[in-house]
Amino acid sequence: MATLPANIKDLLSDLIARYRSRVDYLAVRLEAAEGADIFLRSDKIETLTEGIAIGGQVRACHKGGWGFASFNQLSTLSDRIEEAIVAARLVGEEETLLAPIPPIQTTCTLPLTGTDPRQIPLSQKKALCQHYSDILRSISPHITTTSIRYGDSAQHVILATSEGTLLEQSWVDMEMRFAATARNGETVQTGRETTGSRKAYEDLVGLDAQVRHAAQRAVDSLALPPVRGNTYTVVIDPVLTGLFVHESFGHLSEADMTYENPDLMEVMSLGRQFGPSDLQIFDGAAPAGHRGSYFYDDEGTPATTTQLIKDGMLVGRLHSRETAGKLGELATGNARGLNYHYPPIVRMTNTWIERGQTPVADLFNGIQEGVYARNWLGGMTNGEMFTFTAGE
Repeated sequence: MATLPANIKDLLSDLIARYRSRVDYLAVRLEAAEGADIFLRSDKIETLTEGIAIGGQVRACHKGGWGFASFNQLSTLSDRIEEAIVAARLVGEEETLLAPIPPIQTTCTLPLTGTDPRQIPLSQKKALCQHYSDILRSISPHITTTSIRYGDSAQHVILATSEGTLLEQSWVDMEMRFAATARNGETVQTGRETTGSRKAYEDLVGLDAQVRHAAQRAVDSLALPPVRGNTYTVVIDPVLTGLFVHESFGHLSEADMTYENPDLMEVMSLGRQFGPSDLQIFDGAAPAGHRGSYFYDDEGTPATTTQLIKDGMLVGRLHSRETAGKLGELATGNARGLNYHYPPIVRMTNTWIERGQTPVADLFNGIQEGVYARNWLGGMTNGEMFTFTAGE
């Protein structure tokens, strides 16, 4: 099990006190992580690993310039602080603008409600993947390729800053993805399902019906006629709605994409009307129980719920402390780092369109010809351009 030294908080406090006067802002993040990764393609095991990692990062800001250093030897921490400070002082030429947040001294653990995946042998996780793979391949002779991906990770993070924050957070995350590709002549279709949890390993067990549905959907889709190119009224389900708003609007709301881009700032100007008066869009890590939820982001900003669209009008953006400071807005708790190798950047958390007033059964009223799209396959964004693909 990956663990940090027992006296690590005292060490961090001493180092922050020693170096804080040399820059405008100094932050040290330490991380201990462990996890498992399994990938089966058809009946072949392509990945079967367990790993642990202990490391950290230093971020220093001086006159608006940032220095960054990452490391996996805790004994070199003071050297890495020196490196980050030197880099920040070399490039800083303006003013450090960070939206203010209260210093935090606390410990937060996202509690599990069932079995910790670290207590499950890798062989048992592999057997679960093999079981689901067998289900996918058993549905039909038309199934040509299947894939199963399993991943779990446990993270323990400590953040110390020159502003007085000393924050400790721990959580466990699990995910499984199932895919089946069916072929009939030249027609190829794919069915996918994804599930995840931050609560219990049991949430990944007993998913036979969901796995079977992915394969059956691929087979059933072989008989569907192609949609003619045209302009249609489209009804999409909540899953695809989430992907749609993520790709079409969510990334544009990440302020690090826009705050130094005048063209995008004009597109995303507050007060601009983007939709009808009953359209409400939110993002936030504060709602509990979701995989995008947390207590504090990777800068120590408390999680919030940010309304991005109110009555069809743009009213908010997603921020790190720097983007909020430069735009004169409030930090929203959306600064997230993949791990200690990467500095935090602005990213969505849980993003959703608020429930409307129209009953689901009435959504199809008056549509003579249209498209009903459900589930998801994937999507991407490039500035104002975006694409997304329905799963069925």
